[in-house]
Amino acid sequence: MKVEQIDHPLVAQKMTALRDVNTNSQDFRRLVDELVTLLAYEATRNLKVEAKSIMTPVASTIGVDIKKPMPVVIPIIRAGLGMLEGMQKILPLAEIGFLGMKRDETTLAIETYANRLPLNLTNRQCYILDPMLATGHTLGASINYLSVLGATDITSINLLAAPEGIKEIERQLTDNVNLTIVTANIDEGLNEKGYIVPGLGDAGDRLYGVVG
Repeated sequence: MKVEQIDHPLVAQKMTALRDVNTNSQDFRRLVDELVTLLAYEATRNLKVEAKSIMTPVASTIGVDIKKPMPVVIPIIRAGLGMLEGMQKILPLAEIGFLGMKRDETTLAIETYANRLPLNLTNRQCYILDPMLATGHTLGASINYLSVLGATDITSINLLAAPEGIKEIERQLTDNVNLTIVTANIDEGLNEKGYIVPGLGDAGDRLYGVVG
């Protein structure tokens, strides 16, 4: 398991604006899009490619193309949907899958209520999108779900992560999964409600508003 906290002034500036309670939903969505594009650039550093022969206007040369089978990008509904466009800007040829997972706010247990994924993820590079790696329960359940379908190469892109969540993933992770966590920041920890501190609040609510 590898954890990468991206140290870049633009990442830090956009994260500061995201955290601000005065940032409205429209600006929050824009900032998430911009931030994910920056994180995705680093997250795809180990993207599998293969040689490709092409002809330029001047001469023939050897370049690269994305190796098949194509990678799969998997936003966790609903907050992860706000990260999808930023990821697609970097990796437009990827296939898109979806996982619907929610956390019981009392027990913190994770329930999977929807999925739209290929039946076989063997040899596919998988990119999970979820703004917050808090307790680690959602990411752990997602990794387990993908692993059952054959995935062994998984990258999780998270705007923020908590040390408790990272430790929980380390505890759960099996030897057959190669996992990389890419995040803009590892925060102080969790409060009594399981929210990241200082965090940025509920990412889903700030992206889309509160549904009463």
